[in-house]
Amino acid sequence: MKILVVDDDLLAAEMTGAILEASGYQPLIAENAIEGLELLGTNPDIAMVVSDLNMPLVSGIDFFRELREQGRQIPFILLTGDAPDSLLQSEPDLNACLTKDFDLAETLPSIVSQLLHA
Repeated sequence: MKILVVDDDLLAAEMTGAILEASGYQPLIAENAIEGLELLGTNPDIAMVVSDLNMPLVSGIDFFRELREQGRQIPFILLTGDAPDSLLQSEPDLNACLTKDFDLAETLPSIVSQLLHA
């Protein structure tokens, strides 16, 4: 199953991709939301998006909003170094918001599995 990973920090994107790949998913890496939109256009079988919040050009939350405005209801996980609860309160349609921390390797695959099999 393909999962789009969007992060302007290539090392962070590759680490997130490696976590997903170890769980049996096929990560596609984009360095920004614009590249992410292009990958979504050429890969209609992408099952989920995992995006960083703080990116230049288009933030992760604006990327999420753009997808919803386009009518795409693809599951969306936002990764942040900030407090995720406030983001979930301001964007109730967001599927999940996780902090980038040492538990991500355990937390992310579990949340992905739950959302894809809901």
